[in-house]
Amino acid sequence: MKQITARIAWSLGLILAVIVMCFTLIHLAPGDVAIVIAGDSGAGDPEVIAEIREDLGLDQPFVVQLGGYVGDVAQGDLGTSYRFNEPVTDLITTRLWPTFLLVGTAVSFAIVLGVLVGVFTARRPENPISHGVTVFSLTGYSMPVFWTGLMLVIMFASNVRWFPVSGMRDVRLDGNWLEEWIDIAHHLVLPSITLGVIYLAQYSRLSRASMLEVLQSDYVRTARAKGLAERRVVYKHALRNAVIPVVTVAGLQFGQMLSGALLVETVFNWPGLGRLASDSVFQRDAPVLLGILICSASLVVIINILTDLVYRLIDPRIRVGGAS
Repeated sequence: MKQITARIAWSLGLILAVIVMCFTLIHLAPGDVAIVIAGDSGAGDPEVIAEIREDLGLDQPFVVQLGGYVGDVAQGDLGTSYRFNEPVTDLITTRLWPTFLLVGTAVSFAIVLGVLVGVFTARRPENPISHGVTVFSLTGYSMPVFWTGLMLVIMFASNVRWFPVSGMRDVRLDGNWLEEWIDIAHHLVLPSITLGVIYLAQYSRLSRASMLEVLQSDYVRTARAKGLAERRVVYKHALRNAVIPVVTVAGLQFGQMLSGALLVETVFNWPGLGRLASDSVFQRDAPVLLGILICSASLVVIINILTDLVYRLIDPRIRVGGAS
C-alpha cells in the first residue's frame, strides 16, 4: 500500500512539473496569439488586439496565468480552444480513441511478431532466414517513420491501390457497424505498419538476444533433461522470462510511440491527437497544445505503472521481492 501511495504521489508531482514546464515554454515562445487571431478576423487594430488579450487573460502576469491554469487543471478544466472555441477536453476526447487504436495496433503488431521472430531466430541462429531477419531488423530500425509511411503510400496505395491513401474511414460508406469497422481496419493497415515496423525491428533483436541467454540457463537444461518437448520448453518455460526485457522497453517507449504517431498521423491524415497537436502548433492554439501534452504525460505515467503490474504477472519473483 505504501508503494502504491508513493508511486501515485510521485506521478502527480511529475505531471505537475510537466504542466509548469510546458506552460513556461509556450509562454516564452515568440509571437502573440492575439495578433494571429486578430489577423485571421481581418482586424489589425491595436485596440482589438488588446481586447483579445484581455478576453483570453494574456494581459495578466505570468505567475497569475500559471497559477490559474494549474488550478483549472486540478479541477479537470483544460481550458477552451482559441481556434475552435470549444472545450479542450472535448476536442481531446474525440481524437483520443483514434490515437489509441493506431498506437495499440502498432504496439501489438510489433510485440507479437517481434517476439515470434526473435524466438525463431534464437532457436536457429545459423539459419539463413535468421541472417535475413537480422538484416531486415537493422534496415527497419534505420528507416525514418515519415519515409517509411511515404514509401508504403507510394507502393501500396498509389501504385497497386490495395489500401487507402489517407483518412480513417471512407465518407461514402453507409453500412452497418461491421462494415464500418472493416473499413477502419482497412485504413489502419498502412499507418500501423509504418509506426510499428521500427519497434518490430527492436523487439525482434531484443527478444532474440534475451532468448539466447535464457536457453542457456540451468532451469531450461533441467526441463530438457526431464524429457519435456522442445516446444514446451521454449514457449512455456523460456519465453516467459525472455519476454520481460521486451515488456520493459515497450513500456518505456510509449512516449516515443506517441511522438511517432504525430508524424504518422500527419502523413496519413489520421484524425488523432498527433494531427490535432500539429494543427495546434501552426495555429498557436496554446490551450489545446497544453492539453495534449498533459494528456500524453498522464498516459505515459499510467502505462509505466501498468508495465510494473505486468512484470508482477509475468515473473513471480518480482511479486515476492515487492512483498518482502
